Amino acid sequence: MMLSPHDLVMDRSHAVDAHRGPLDADGAHTSVACLDPSLTIQQVNQEFDRRFGSPVEDLCGRPFCDLVHPSVQQPLKQQFSRMLEGKRHRFATEVITVGQDTAHTLPLTAVAVRGSHIPDVAAILVMLPPADGGSADAGVVMPRKKLLSEVDARILEGIAAGVSTVPLASRLYLSRQGVEYHVSGLLRKLKVPNRAALVSRAYSMGVLKVGTWPPKVVEDYIK
Repeated sequence: MMLSPHDLVMDRSHAVDAHRGPLDADGAHTSVACLDPSLTIQQVNQEFDRRFGSPVEDLCGRPFCDLVHPSVQQPLKQQFSRMLEGKRHRFATEVITVGQDTAHTLPLTAVAVRGSHIPDVAAILVMLPPADGGSADAGVVMPRKKLLSEVDARILEGIAAGVSTVPLASRLYLSRQGVEYHVSGLLRKLKVPNRAALVSRAYSMGVLKVGTWPPKVVEDYIK
């Protein structure tokens, strides 16, 4: 018999049996949320509530993508869209979840739940590792704050797109020395030794949006 979304969220042992995957060994502390096809949170378990530090009533009814960093929202929505189109039954990826003060890079597993009489996706089960450190985070990124000036943001986008100093200076109406001055400031600010590391660090912090070309800085980081 097909389990209902409520059964899957409220009884993790059934979820593990019905959908084998890269979950923790006993599944007892996995954060679980049930989304409807519009990606709105319908139900959560206690561990999910604990991870995001919000009452159940505040989480239910919210779009799930509001809980992840803006830099990864678009590619995550694309993954969900392919699932809703029937192109995949499940997927696993990394997301940056955002809390009140910090953001964490975490593995996410999503599983489609179909109704007993219709082939369409009735709900999506989303699973994250424990919030108590039982499963190590992939890393902690810096809190969202106004790190960059408008000019810094445009220079970072240009570097990420492979634009060299002279055309970048022309595009931004700066001298070559002016661009180099801002680049040096960015290297110090993000604590990296060169431009390649600067771009890598910006993506890992969520400063640059994932899955977007040309590269674009997340607005939350611009002063």
